[in-house]
This record gives sequence, structure tokens and C-alpha cells, in this order.
Amino acid sequence: MARLIKGIDSKLVHAGEPEPLICGAVTMPIFQSSTFEYHGEDSYHTIRYIRLNNTPNHVVLHAKLAALENAEAALVTGSGMAAISTTLLTVLQPGEHLLAQDCLYGGAYDFITQDLSALGVEVDFVNGDDPTSWREMLRPKTRAIYVEAMSNPLLQVSDLRAAVEFALEHQLISIIDNTFASPVNFRPPEIGFDLSLHSATKYLNGHDDIVAGAVIGRADLVKRVTHKLNHLGGVLDPHACYLLHRGLKTLGVRVRHQGESALKIARFLEQHPKVTRINYPGLESHPHHLRACDLFDGFGGVLSFELAGGTEAADRFIKHATIPTCAPSLGGVETLIMRPAVTSHVGMSSDERARAGINDGLVRLAVGLETSDDLIEDFEHALRFC
Repeated sequence: MARLIKGIDSKLVHAGEPEPLICGAVTMPIFQSSTFEYHGEDSYHTIRYIRLNNTPNHVVLHAKLAALENAEAALVTGSGMAAISTTLLTVLQPGEHLLAQDCLYGGAYDFITQDLSALGVEVDFVNGDDPTSWREMLRPKTRAIYVEAMSNPLLQVSDLRAAVEFALEHQLISIIDNTFASPVNFRPPEIGFDLSLHSATKYLNGHDDIVAGAVIGRADLVKRVTHKLNHLGGVLDPHACYLLHRGLKTLGVRVRHQGESALKIARFLEQHPKVTRINYPGLESHPHHLRACDLFDGFGGVLSFELAGGTEAADRFIKHATIPTCAPSLGGVETLIMRPAVTSHVGMSSDERARAGINDGLVRLAVGLETSDDLIEDFEHALRFC
């Protein structure tokens, strides 16, 4: 009898798993083999080979990730940037044009402005909150629009439904980075996005012990990205596949705890006299709160804020907070804290960061699984030095 798997927590545990179980193993084994026996495959891309991302460990992950976002297909990659770069190199050719949200993860911004530009792809950055202005930037060779579910590090929520409608109207490929929301809180294919990208290093794995990426969406586009990746070689090795697979099974409980904890911390910081700005879409004061409520099932575990004392106060806060580790990542069980200006967005010039609204004193906090009250008490102590 077939399993009845509907809820996302059931999908996290059971979707894509081998049937029957391999030698009865409840946990997916690691197929640490680069080469597999030839069985008459009829194309280069269907030969079973580790660089072609089609070992048993890859296949299970692809099925599970597609199921999580109710998409047609999925692909894992060697890093989040491999997912971003390979996708953009697949859908854009020299002489073509990209529309991209004006506040992006620093690595994506650098790739778009430096590497794509060097290959002859042009880009215009759009205000994600003003869809009426996008039409003015359209060109005959515009091919795609690229946005983030929640922007890094300001936690803006663009008009994502408008992005899908705009792409459909103008025959563009709609691409979204869904890392900050995760499939627990948002499933972009459900509202019509063509491709959903993840740094699986973050929430999907959740344990700060691998680097990985994912591409989820339309089967025809995922197939094209797969073929490009097969040539570029941004493969995820089987042991990392195993760790990602294992981490995914607890994604639901992790993300819900982190979201609840982040909201408590955001409310504490919002009321503190030394905090001048707090960015978290779960707060009623956030300019995109109602939009986030419409789109998401939760608001994630990342927030950012600024202190009255600027950069020096931010550094003192980070120094005196005893629980978080100062490190540039997110989504793991440990709470991490850092200033984007010197880590995730250091590749942007100061003028570029200023235009994007990323002040040097901005602090980004990625909430882990520690007790919320412990974190709040720790932050209250650290704020005394600011």
C-alpha cells in the first residue's frame, strides 16, 4: 500500500526514499563510488557517474527537494553559488539582459556585476517594492528576473507575486533565491516561479558541516541547468549528499523553533533604547509585514539591526555577546552574528552598500536552536557595553 504523504514534515522524512529500502537500511547508505556499471544509457547525461549528479544519493535528494516545494524537478550542486552561477549561465547568453533585485547576497551581486558583465550579459537592478518601474527597464533581450524571498541582509520582502506576473507577461524566466525562507515557510513554485534556488549550506542542511546548493522548479529548466552543471563540474559529493539528506529530515522542527525564537528576539530589540533600526518581517512595524504574512508560513530565523553608536557599538555588541559565534553564515543549530560590511557583503564597495541600504554598522543575527531566553539575556548584557 502506497504511503499517504501530504504534509511537509512527512515529505521531509519519506519523500524520495528508495522503495524497497536498500538492504533494509532505514538510513540511506553512502554510495562512495565515482563510477558505475554501464547499462546501455543512450546519452552522456544519463551515464551513471558521480560528476553527473546522478548517483543514488543524488537521485534521492532530487526527488525529496522537488516534493518539498511541490515542483517538477530538482538538482543539488556543490554550493549555493554553484546553483546561482550555473542557473544564470544557463538562462542568459552574451548580449542578453537580466533584471535583478537591488539588494542581493554579496556573492550573487558580485557574480552578476563582474562575471556576467565580463561575459557580455547586461543587468539592471530594480526596486522590488515598485513593480510599476520594472517595465521601464525592459529591453528586447531581457530574458530573466532574479529576486530573493527575503533579501540578505535587510530582510526586505519584494512583491513576489508581481514578479511572477511580470515574468509571465513578458516571457521572462522568473528565478528566486529561497534560502532565507526555506521550503517550510515558502514554496515559490506554488505561486508560479520557474526556478527556486537555495544555499543548502544553510537551513536545508542545518548543521554548519557542508557546503551545498539546490535548484528546484520546472523540469525543462532544471534539465538545462543539470546539463550545464555536468560540464562545469559543480558536483556535490556523496558524503555531503548524505549529510544534506540527514539534515533535511529535521528541517521543519528546526525552522519553526528558529522562527519563534527570532521573533521573540526581534521584539526585545525593537523595544531597546540603544537599537535604532530592526529588520524582521515578522514584526508588525516592518514595512512588508502584511506581504510576508500573505506569502509565508513563517518569517525565518534571520534578523538585522543597527545601534545608536554605529559601527563601534556594533563591534562592542558582537564582542560582548557570549552565546553567538561571529561567523558569516546562517541556518545552523548555532546562533551566528556578524557585520555584513566586513563579511558577506565585503565584495561590494562602500558606495554600493550605501545605495543598497547596508550601513557599516548593520549587525546580522542568524538565530540557532539555543533557548530564546538565554539569547535575550545575553544580548541584554552585551547592550550595556554599547
